[in-house]
Amino acid sequence: MKKSVITSAVALAVGLGTIFGGVSVKTEAASLSSLKGEQNKIHDKRTNIQSGINQANDKINTLKSQQADVKSEMKRLDFAIEDTTTKIDDKSKKIKDTKAEVTKLQAETKVIKERINKRNVLLKDRARSYQENGGMVNYLDVLMGSTSFSDFIDRANAVATIVQADQDIIKQHEADKQELAQKQAKVEKDLASLEKMLADLKTMNQQLNVQKKEKDKMLASLKDQEEEVHEGMMELQEEEQILAAQEAAIKQAIQMEKEAQAKAAEEAKRRTTSSNNGNDSGSQSNTTPNVSSGVWTQPTTGYRSSGFGGRGDGNHYGVDIANGTKVPIVAAANGVVIRSYYSSTYGNCIFVSHSINGQVYTTVYAHMTQRYVGSGARVKKGQKIGLMGNTGASRGQHLHFELHKGPWTQDKRYAINPVGIVPLP
Repeated sequence: MKKSVITSAVALAVGLGTIFGGVSVKTEAASLSSLKGEQNKIHDKRTNIQSGINQANDKINTLKSQQADVKSEMKRLDFAIEDTTTKIDDKSKKIKDTKAEVTKLQAETKVIKERINKRNVLLKDRARSYQENGGMVNYLDVLMGSTSFSDFIDRANAVATIVQADQDIIKQHEADKQELAQKQAKVEKDLASLEKMLADLKTMNQQLNVQKKEKDKMLASLKDQEEEVHEGMMELQEEEQILAAQEAAIKQAIQMEKEAQAKAAEEAKRRTTSSNNGNDSGSQSNTTPNVSSGVWTQPTTGYRSSGFGGRGDGNHYGVDIANGTKVPIVAAANGVVIRSYYSSTYGNCIFVSHSINGQVYTTVYAHMTQRYVGSGARVKKGQKIGLMGNTGASRGQHLHFELHKGPWTQDKRYAINPVGIVPLP
């Protein structure tokens, strides 16, 4: 809701029919001084509010910059997650291939083990023969049993071949065992390395996703803060607009007060010059309906359904007047309409500013079904301004009426109990 402050001046009251005849120049001067004081106060408030709006703008820009940084970081995390996921897929494939290699190696190992077992049998036979011959093979008998030199050479070559064959068997046996051990070690090492890399990548991926979720939360929080600051800034802008309307109304009142003083001085001079015929024509006719005596009149008819002050759903800054039929709502005093609009809480509402003996008052008329006057209109006491209704945050047809001794503000700091001041049902 906007902050509403309405002002009309003593001079405005003259223009609307308030009787100023008999008001002394001293009283008029005091009223003018009071209006100027109110004008200065409102100007200072507008300056402070504008400062608040500027601060809110700066805060919004900062929050947007922070959001941009978070979005950039989230983009980086998305790329990192995508890259890590690709690496996980790649390592998973390599592990699958390595496991297939392990399966293949197991088949090769079986063949190598069979060769080793066969050699073991052969070597055992050799060893057994060696043992049975007294720890040495009777190669000498083989050589001495030759029938000729040529046979001796052949036997010698055969013996050398047998001895070399035994050595080759042993060497191949050792080579096969070493090859098997190396292949097993390599595959096991590769598999362990891949599984560790995969585990590390999965951990990294989980951490990146956790960071992404944290950034999501941070971005949501920054957006909430921006929305909150933006709403606060809109309220300040509304209040500034209402204060601007109030200041304009006071300027108008000051001008009218000056004109009224000049007119009063001119009338006094005229009375002096025409005193011989005893004719006093200094008073104006009052065109305001004689609704009630005094400055204020009852804003509508009905019964009082809720009073001013604390109640179950919090402080109530006005009084509620209910009626079963759509009865007219009238201006409680002469004034200037500074706000006439539809609010989500007040519904159809009108804010009127009054200047009474130099004191600014603001009246609020809420939940109306219709509004008959717009912003900037001058209204007279008892003039019809709307029709009772049930719009906005309302729970039944009634008029919510507020009286503020000063401008209307969001925190309702100037709200006063109208009972005893404004005639009420």
